[in-house]
Amino acid sequence: MIGIVVVSHSRALAEAAVELACEMVVERPPIAVAAGAGDGFGTDAAAVADAITAVDSPDGVLVLLDLGSAVLSAEMAREFVPPDVAERVRLSPAPLVEGLVAAVVTAATGAPLDAVLEEAGRGLAAKLEHLGEAADPSAAGTTAPPAAPEVVAELPVDTPHGLHARPAARLVGLVRAADAAAVVTNLRTGRGPVDARSLSGLVTLAVRQGDRLRFEASGPGAESLTEAVRTLAADSWGDRPSEQAPPAAPGSAGPVGVPTPPAAGSGVDVALGPAVVRGGAIDLSGYRPGEPAEERRRSDAAVARALAELAALRRSAAGGPGPVGAVLEAHEALLVDPGLTDAVSAGIAAGAPAPTAWEDRLSALGGELEAMDDPYLRARAEDIRSVRQRVLAALAGTGAPEDAVPAEGPPVVLVVRELDAATAATLDPHRVAGVVALAGGDTGHGVLVARSRGIPVYHDAGPAAAAVAPGTVVGFDARDRRFVVDPDESTRRSLRELSAARAAEAERVLATAREPGATADGHPVPVLANVTTPADAGRAVAFGAQGCGLLRTEVLFGHLDDAPSVEAQAAAFAGIAEAFAGRPVTIRTWDVGGDKPLPFLPAPHEANPFLGERGLRLMRRAPEVLRDQLTAICLVARDHPVHVMFPMVSTAEEVAWALERLDEASAAIGGRPAEMRVGVMIEVPAAALAVRRVAQGLDFVSIGTNDLAQYTMAAERGNTAVSALADARQPAVLDLVARVCAEVPEGTHVAVCGNLASDPAAAVVLAGLGVEELSVVPTQVALVKARLRDVTLAGAQGLARRALACGSADEVRALLADAAGADRAGRRQRSPVRGRGPDPVPPALHGTDADGPGIRLEADGEVPVDSDP
Repeated sequence: MIGIVVVSHSRALAEAAVELACEMVVERPPIAVAAGAGDGFGTDAAAVADAITAVDSPDGVLVLLDLGSAVLSAEMAREFVPPDVAERVRLSPAPLVEGLVAAVVTAATGAPLDAVLEEAGRGLAAKLEHLGEAADPSAAGTTAPPAAPEVVAELPVDTPHGLHARPAARLVGLVRAADAAAVVTNLRTGRGPVDARSLSGLVTLAVRQGDRLRFEASGPGAESLTEAVRTLAADSWGDRPSEQAPPAAPGSAGPVGVPTPPAAGSGVDVALGPAVVRGGAIDLSGYRPGEPAEERRRSDAAVARALAELAALRRSAAGGPGPVGAVLEAHEALLVDPGLTDAVSAGIAAGAPAPTAWEDRLSALGGELEAMDDPYLRARAEDIRSVRQRVLAALAGTGAPEDAVPAEGPPVVLVVRELDAATAATLDPHRVAGVVALAGGDTGHGVLVARSRGIPVYHDAGPAAAAVAPGTVVGFDARDRRFVVDPDESTRRSLRELSAARAAEAERVLATAREPGATADGHPVPVLANVTTPADAGRAVAFGAQGCGLLRTEVLFGHLDDAPSVEAQAAAFAGIAEAFAGRPVTIRTWDVGGDKPLPFLPAPHEANPFLGERGLRLMRRAPEVLRDQLTAICLVARDHPVHVMFPMVSTAEEVAWALERLDEASAAIGGRPAEMRVGVMIEVPAAALAVRRVAQGLDFVSIGTNDLAQYTMAAERGNTAVSALADARQPAVLDLVARVCAEVPEGTHVAVCGNLASDPAAAVVLAGLGVEELSVVPTQVALVKARLRDVTLAGAQGLARRALACGSADEVRALLADAAGADRAGRRQRSPVRGRGPDPVPPALHGTDADGPGIRLEADGEVPVDSDP
C-alpha cells in the first residue's frame, strides 16, 4: 500500500483534513503530516523529508500540499532523501482536502501509486460539476459503458444524504477489490456513466435520496461484484443511521456491560450543587484584524480546529453513533457547507475581519430559523449558535466551548446561556448534577442530549439564573419548575429526599414497562408511540410501546429537495415497521401547510397558515404526491401491520376524496391489503361535531388534541400571547373528546395521538371518556402505563366526569394533580407490584425524542406542547 504525506502551512488544517479523509475508510493507508514551522505557520523541507521516510514503501509515496512554500518545501525534500526513495515520490497538484479524500479512499483499496495520483487529481471535478463550471470530462471519471456489460443492476439509494462521500467510498472499495470493471449512471439525472472505481466520479453524479442507479459490470468477477453491491445498497450503502437505545438506569449495566454510575439527580429532574457559570459572548477585544489574505488564513485555521474538536467529540463514547453523533455531524457539515463558507469568504474579501464575517453570516442564518413558525425548527437555531461560538472561540484563541467543568470537587450545576448538543455530549454525569439554561426550550438538541445521558436540565431560567455568581449553591426541580439560589439547609434536604423518592418511583415504573396497557381491573388501553425515525421506533419499543400510533412522514422526508420516490418511502416505512417487530404502525400521510412547508411541496403564502391549506387540503393540489405515498404504504402493508391515517379532515367529502386516492394507489399494485386499517385525524371542531358522518366506513379515528385545542379556543399554540388558552385540558376540548367517543360509528376505534395523551394524569381522563388507545412520545410510554394501572375503569370514568364539570384548564390540572397524589398514597399502602414483563427494559429516566420532552416520573405536571398533532 502506498504512503501519503500531507504538507500544509497549518498543522490544525492538515490534521483535520486527515481526520476527514480517514472517516471514509475502514483501514487507513500510512499517512504522515508535515505542517507548521516551529510554533507557528509555514513549511519545513526537513520535516517533509522525515514524513516521506516514515511512510515510504516499495509501492511509493504520494505528497499532497496546500500552496506557496509548501510546493517548494516538498520539492526540496526529495533532495534530502535517498535517490531510490525520491524516485518513488510523486507530488500531486490536487486541492488539498478534496485530493486527500480521494487519495485515501483509493489508496485504501491497494491501488498503485499512479492510480491514486490520477484519482487525487480529479478532486475538484465534483465541485466544478455542481457549480456549473467547465471541466475536462475525464476529470470526473466519466467513461464509456462496457460494450456489452455482463451484468446490469438497478439500485435504489435510500440514504438521507444520497450517495455522498462515505457510502461512495464503500462502493469504490468493493469495485477496486473485484476482478471486474464497472460504471454507474444516475437514472434520474442521466449523469454518467462514470468509473465506479473513482470516488470523484461518483460524487459528480449528484445522487440524492430516492434516486436509482444503473450499475454495469463486466469481467470474470462481474456476477459476484454485482451481488456484493446489491447487498451494500440493501444495507443503505452502509450509511444507515445507528439507533441509540435508551441509556441504562443508574447502577445498571450499560450497552458495553459497564455499570452506569449513579449521577446526581439522574433520572429525577432534581439537581443541587455549586454553580459553574459559563457562556456569554466570546471576548474578541484582543483580536487584531489583518489583510484579507491573513484573515482568510485565520478563518481556515479556525474551521480546521473546530472540525478537529467535533471529530474528537464524535469519537468519544457520548458523541458516537446515534442522535448525538448525528447532531455533531450536522455541525461539521455546516462548517464545510459552501453556501456558508463562500459567504464568509466574500465578506472577508470585502474587508471584514474573519470574526465579523462569521458572526454576520451565522447570525443571519440563525435569525432565519428563529423566524419560522414551527417551534421545533426555531429550536434548531441553537445549532447555528453552537457552531458560531465554536468558530469564534477558535479565532479568539480561547478554550473549546465544552471546556468548563472542574475535574475535582462535588458535582456541580452548570449555568449556561443555552445548552448546545456538543457541550451536552461532553458532560460527565459524575461531575454534573444538572444544567440550568437561561434560554431555550424543551426540544433543543442540547436539552435532549443531556437528558438522554441522565442529566436533568432546567431550561428557560431567565434573569434569576443570569444573576447567579460562580460557586453559589443552586437547586432545582425541573418537573415542577422550581429554581432556588443559595437554599437553606431545610430546602437542600427536601431536594435530596425528593430525588430519592422519584428514583424509587422510576424503578417501579420501568420494572413493568413491557406489560400491556390496562387499568387496574384489566380494561385494555394499549399505549403506542408517536415516532419519526427508525431510531425513535427502537427507543419506543425499548420503553414498552405496543406499536406506533403516529408516524410523521413530513418530518421523516422533510430534508429532501425533491419528493421521495415510492421505493424510497416504502424502504423507510418498512424499516420502521421492522423495528416495531410485528406491532401495528399507523402512517400519517403528508401533514404539510404554510406553517411547516416541504421543499418539494411549497405552500402558498398565507396570512394565517393554520387556517389555510394544511394536511389533506394541500394534497388536493398535489394528488400525485399523495398517490405515491399511498402506494408506498400499501406495498409495505402487504408484509407488515401498517395502517394509514389522513390529517386535517373537516368534512365527509374530504374523506371520500382521500379514499378515492387510496383506491387508485392500491389498484395499481393489485388491491388494498386486507389487514390494512384506514382512519383520519380529528383535529378540527367541525370533524368532532360531525364524527358520525366523517368517520362512516372508517376503521378508526385519532384525536390530535394540540390542534383541536387551538382551533376550539381560537388561540394559536405558537403565539405566546394566547398559547395558554390552547390547552387541551380546557373543559370545552374535553367535551369534544367525549362527544367523539360517544358518537363515533359503531365499530370505529377511537385513539388519541395528541400531546395530552403523553401526560399520565390526563391519560386516565382520556380512558374514562372512552378513548380506546393512546399514542404518546416514546419516553412517556412506561409512565402512562403505570398511571393507568393505578385506577380502575370506573375510577377513570368518575375522574373524567369531574374534569368535564370543571370551569377551566387550571381547575382540571389541579384536579388531576390531587387525584394522582391520592392514587400514589393508596399505592404505597398496597403491596408493591413484583416482576417484569417478558423482556428487561433498557431504561432511561430521561430519554430523547425528536420533538418530545424527557420522561417524567410522576403523573402530575404538564408535558410541553408538541409540534403536532
